[in-house]
Amino acid sequence: MLVVTMIDVPGYRVTAVLGEVMGVTVRSRNVFSQMGAGFKSIAGGELKGMTENLYQSRMEATNRMVEEARQRGANAVIALRYDGGSIGNTWSELCAYGTAAIIEPITEGPEATGQSMQHAAGGASQAAPPSMPQPAPQAMPQPPGPPPAQPSPPLY
Repeated sequence: MLVVTMIDVPGYRVTAVLGEVMGVTVRSRNVFSQMGAGFKSIAGGELKGMTENLYQSRMEATNRMVEEARQRGANAVIALRYDGGSIGNTWSELCAYGTAAIIEPITEGPEATGQSMQHAAGGASQAAPPSMPQPAPQAMPQPPGPPPAQPSPPLY
């Protein structure tokens, strides 16, 4: 499943739009994390417990959205967005939403990309998650060697 925040996917053609999909999670705030966050906000710095909670919430909501898209027969979610808010003083809600679609790679013409042609040929890297076909590896340009030695000017 390809999930992108873009409105279109370069090198791919949308063949069917299957509608909006979403995943929602609601979490209660941990009282001890809240107290720690309160103390940390006085001194400044990252609130690691809150950061981890937000990360887990995003992953959970995204996974639920992707599962809904799969159930509809999609192979992509386009225009992924997140929305969040508080419910009372103790709960927080996060919603991931986007458009479920069926896409196919464009293999010829000016709209084709290296990634879409590789994906169509079944050459996506196995190291990549199945949702993210990777572009063909490209040789890294080598920096030029050291400049040729110049004779030192005479000291007068």
